[in-house]
Amino acid sequence: MPFNKKRNLVVSICTLLHASLFTILSILSNTASAQESKVEIKIGHAAPLSGPISHLGRDNENGARMAIEELNNKNISIAGKRAVFKLISEDDAADPGRSTIVAQKLVEAKVKGVVGHLNSGTSIPASKIYNDANIPQISPSSTAPRYTQQGYKTAFRVLANDAQLGNTLGQYAVLINKSKKIAVIDDRTTYGQAVADEFIKGVKNNSPYAEIVSHQYTNDRATEFSVILNNIKSQNPDLIFFGGMDAVAGPLLRQMKQAGINTMLMGGDAICSSALPTLAGNSIADGQVVCAEASGLEDAMKTFKARYKGRFGTDVQIWAPNAYDAVMTLADAMIQAKSAEPEKYLPVLARIRHKGVTGMIEFDNKGDLKSGILTLYTYQGGKRVPRLRNE
Repeated sequence: MPFNKKRNLVVSICTLLHASLFTILSILSNTASAQESKVEIKIGHAAPLSGPISHLGRDNENGARMAIEELNNKNISIAGKRAVFKLISEDDAADPGRSTIVAQKLVEAKVKGVVGHLNSGTSIPASKIYNDANIPQISPSSTAPRYTQQGYKTAFRVLANDAQLGNTLGQYAVLINKSKKIAVIDDRTTYGQAVADEFIKGVKNNSPYAEIVSHQYTNDRATEFSVILNNIKSQNPDLIFFGGMDAVAGPLLRQMKQAGINTMLMGGDAICSSALPTLAGNSIADGQVVCAEASGLEDAMKTFKARYKGRFGTDVQIWAPNAYDAVMTLADAMIQAKSAEPEKYLPVLARIRHKGVTGMIEFDNKGDLKSGILTLYTYQGGKRVPRLRNE
């Protein structure tokens, strides 16, 4: 081959290699840029995922997971980068001591916000750890007033507190149900004691005639109530109020039936679950149980519950919509602040106005909802149905 042709061939090969190398480098550069344009945002979740009320913890976790999945499907951008949300879920077993270990674990995982805990008794000790780390915490289900009365700027909740809930139940007991002799049982947990105390205040504030004829105590893992029920039966009350969770209310209702006590049982949101009839061994008479729950916008809730069942193959228990709203509220604050860093989005969260499936989420200066929707439910044919709505 003549020299000039060889030279031209070498030049062509070199040119081709250079072009190919440039193309490869461009692809690598674009891939790197695409990776750099994403930001992972970890959202912590804490609830009892084991133990007697794990069905409620899983319900909250499912609600949070639905929100995470929907956020990621929307390709949301924060400060020019695509936000990829990741749920970090931990089991606190409804144990106050374990809750602080879980909280520290989430802090060390560098979560940007926390949805949890489920119980007031776990949310309260954990809240100090989140506050010290300046990580916003939104509880979807803790109702004890003390949770938001500690002065922590990082503590919020997306449902009515026990003062609102208990007062509504107290009013219903004496003004609508016309009860005169009332027995109270509480499980001595932070939640159970608080909602029972607020119910008693509601009774006393709304009727000079109603009397608390018996106040009995149990615990959150009790299954035997014969002594308590014998004492209550001797007082012949026309209503029994229970401050505690559905896992205890179920056996209590079974034993009430066995003891021949057909009195109405009233309780807060923690007994107001889809699982209660099963836990009670189908011992609930129609209309016997009345419970209150922070409820949302009717159409939005109906749609949410259908989507939830389609995703998880089961019905909402209680607070899945609140957990969903808690995640969405955190994300909304980050989007508005153009940052997922707590020190930047926390001030936005404090003044947020977010339309959720549970209603308008807007916090007061303590972190409580400015206004909430409450619905009283009962059970008919083993199904939970609305009884009275209070907005």
